[in-house]
Amino acid sequence: MNLLVTGGCGFIGSNFVRHTLASAGGGRLVNLDKLTYAGNPANVADLAGDPRYTFARGDIGDEALVGRLLAEHQIGAVVNFAAESHVDRSIDSPEPFVLTNVLGTLRLLNCARRHWQRQNGETRTSFRFLHISTDEVYGTLGSQDPAFTEETPFAPNSPYAASKAASDHLVRSYGHTFGLPTLTTNCSNNYGPFHFPEKLFPLVILNALEGRKLPIYGDGQQIRDWLYVADHCAAISLVLARGRPGETYNVGGLNEWANLDVVKLICTLLDQRQPRPDGRSYAEQIEFVPDRPGHDRRYAIDCTKIRRELGWQPAESFESGLAKTVDWYLAHRPWCAEITAQRYARERLGQTA
Repeated sequence: MNLLVTGGCGFIGSNFVRHTLASAGGGRLVNLDKLTYAGNPANVADLAGDPRYTFARGDIGDEALVGRLLAEHQIGAVVNFAAESHVDRSIDSPEPFVLTNVLGTLRLLNCARRHWQRQNGETRTSFRFLHISTDEVYGTLGSQDPAFTEETPFAPNSPYAASKAASDHLVRSYGHTFGLPTLTTNCSNNYGPFHFPEKLFPLVILNALEGRKLPIYGDGQQIRDWLYVADHCAAISLVLARGRPGETYNVGGLNEWANLDVVKLICTLLDQRQPRPDGRSYAEQIEFVPDRPGHDRRYAIDCTKIRRELGWQPAESFESGLAKTVDWYLAHRPWCAEITAQRYARERLGQTA
């Protein structure tokens, strides 16, 4: 099956592109990415020589471009990662999130529907549109509330989450109204290699090594369910191959941690691997800052459905995945420096979790 992967130069998208090319057979993969602030071509630069891989720079809202790619490469499935996904940025300026996450997804669906309708036989039957979404569409949880399931009502609390909720509804509607074979996954917070440096894990690692403060929103007791990105990619592949059209699958890491505890654990790993010259702990650089407006208190994913139906299980514990993540950033300082220099010359990094 030939795939069109949108947003394949971003964090999760680039990891999925790598995962697919490493595990797939003879199918081709087309990576469509607009290369906005979070789309980094360096994430997939070493794949350029793979004859199965094609990169196309463009917008998912460009129906002429998307339609041409679908036809030219005989695409059998679309995997949509393309999204504006930074909560703080959505608070500062919501409109780009609506344009990409809502209108962009709508236009991508239009293209996929037309392409699918032109197919016959097995190519029509096997076609899939897989939409990658977030647990933030479900809102926030109290400390004793049960985890989000696929039946949890949507209650998005940020402009980002609202735009993703709208896109989820659009995907569902195209399946119900037009019969397009759609699938949706809602994942918890991802971490791992190639994560954009404004996000919590790389921000803490890089700020710590550079002697900067480690900003923690509020009291640091916001709880997130952390999912190692390679485990997420494996889940996406399973949903694409064996998921039931029209269904939604929650994907979680089964690791609920408070932000403050995560930062302290990262500091401990850095203390062991690259100690501060003065011998003191990186945890001394932690600084509490005013909380984000409307900051959700807790997310937790119940992934019983994907475990039961598709046999998926995360391979990494939080401790093993976090150790791999810290080691990757220590080994890829030039990658981090390039992004920081080019994308953040005039911006101040801020925490996002």
